Amino acid sequence: MTSAPVSPAVSLADLDPDALRSVHAEFAAAYEELKAAGLKLDLTRGKPGADQLDLSNDLLHLPDGEYRDAAGTDLRNYGGAVGLPELRAIFADALRVPVPQLLALGNASLTVMHDTIAQALIQGVPGGELPWGRQQISFIAPVPGYDRHFSICERYGIRLIPVPLNDDGPDVAAVAALLETDDSIKGMWCVPVYSNPTGAVYSEDVVRALVSLPAAADFRLFWDNAYAVHHLGDERPEPIDVLGLAAEAGNPDRPLVFASTSKVTFPGAGVAFVGGSPTNVDWIVRNMSVQSIGPDKINQLRHVRLLRDEQGLAAHMEKHRAILEPKFAAVQGAFEARLAPYGAGTWTSPGGGYFVSLDVVDGCAKRAVQLAAEAGIAVTPAGATFPYGDDPRDANIRIAPTFPPLDELRTALDGLCTAILLAEAETLLAAKG
Repeated sequence: MTSAPVSPAVSLADLDPDALRSVHAEFAAAYEELKAAGLKLDLTRGKPGADQLDLSNDLLHLPDGEYRDAAGTDLRNYGGAVGLPELRAIFADALRVPVPQLLALGNASLTVMHDTIAQALIQGVPGGELPWGRQQISFIAPVPGYDRHFSICERYGIRLIPVPLNDDGPDVAAVAALLETDDSIKGMWCVPVYSNPTGAVYSEDVVRALVSLPAAADFRLFWDNAYAVHHLGDERPEPIDVLGLAAEAGNPDRPLVFASTSKVTFPGAGVAFVGGSPTNVDWIVRNMSVQSIGPDKINQLRHVRLLRDEQGLAAHMEKHRAILEPKFAAVQGAFEARLAPYGAGTWTSPGGGYFVSLDVVDGCAKRAVQLAAEAGIAVTPAGATFPYGDDPRDANIRIAPTFPPLDELRTALDGLCTAILLAEAETLLAAKG
């Protein structure tokens, strides 16, 4: 559904040295024209574009003088540590977390994930004998993956162990082997729907395996369901009840579910969610009780008034889809027109989310990104999708098409393709002497 690579018709690698030198000269001339254009374009981060942000501009005047929730509580005051039940109910089904086990908090799920790890390092988690900070700690990192997940672990000296990410989720055999042999592993990063950057969607079989594998009682799946409602087509993956499957497997405390409205409404003024077993939720609430007396409940009420219910959320996301679908189509069109004829790379065709994952010839991703940058096209650094920025193949480039206007995106993609073709030709010429 999401990650089938496009098969090239011809490959630069199949050309003899003379033919390769000829196309290299063509690519070099095209690149010089590109640099002369004086572009200044940005494909670095998966941010909503201005037209997407405009969809939520009603938040700027909502809640229209209202300040009480459905129960009549004055939301201007202290309290309400777990967030508005009405807002939690809007997202509960999409995240497959019961409302009593879902908390609505501040504006960034990354903050909640960071704080959860910090509390685990200091206090330990339910079921653990020691705080994580008093042990050697490792996390499993499916790759390619999300650089900000990796940054949290890197900041606190948590060793990251990469495992392959397949179209249906992490390589279960690799995960099982690591858990069997390395008792320092206490966590694993997961983006189960439209994974960043490949667009992979975890299958139920993979999820059942992940919640069932033998592991320490304080092993946690950091289940970042950031793109659960961010669909690009009519085919929608059925949400998986990871909490229910974990309870069924006898490991109810294993998953910690995170999400936010960052790409639903305003990233700068959204709402983050965290869910888990009753035991995990109690642990999180106790930790929060010494940090905050409550989240921004007025902002949560704004979101309730804007989205209203599950159907309202779905309708709102269809407006996002209408803006984003042509941008993702532009990526596919550019790569098929410019790269496919030369066999220059394979890429994913995601069914949702915010990214496309592109693999170029081994050893030339950094060079391609460098060439693009020198021509005025900023791209996510090569290697960012791997722990410590180290892609052992130097092949993966994350494409973030959402932020630029469509005409700028097409220009940037065309220029990036020129840089990739030149980088691949250089790399192959060097290999052939």
